Amino acid sequence: MANEIEFQFKTPNDSPGYLLGQLTMLWQRKLKKVLDPLDLTQTQFVLLAALGWLSKTNKEVTQIDIANQSNTDRMMVSKVLRTLQEKGFVTRQEHETDTRAKTIRLTPDGENVLQKGLVEVENADKVFFASLDTSLSLFNKSMVQLIDQNKSI
Repeated sequence: MANEIEFQFKTPNDSPGYLLGQLTMLWQRKLKKVLDPLDLTQTQFVLLAALGWLSKTNKEVTQIDIANQSNTDRMMVSKVLRTLQEKGFVTRQEHETDTRAKTIRLTPDGENVLQKGLVEVENADKVFFASLDTSLSLFNKSMVQLIDQNKSI
């Protein structure tokens, strides 16, 4: 039976999707090690970071803004934000002009854990991607290109 299975790629190392999946799993494993002591999952960290980034220029950050910034599902964002609220890292309040929306803000504890997480994750990224050396900029540009081309999926 296995002899009848046809693959487009000659080897797994010729498949960009397979390689991306392998790389993502290894990177997520590394991030889990640095985020576990902060009682954060990678998804929680990503949403806190998106909120922190958006809050630098906008006082009325909504759940939709966070979902758009992080390219994540809106319903999942809602559930994770509730968990972050329970942990005391964010507040959710009625939006001043849009009754359907909530304004999301970092609490002082949220700012603190986000700052600690940023240091840990950025240091982990430096180590994880160090072997790319001078190719890192091209790697980043390629990832941005792929993200931009596939956002609507």
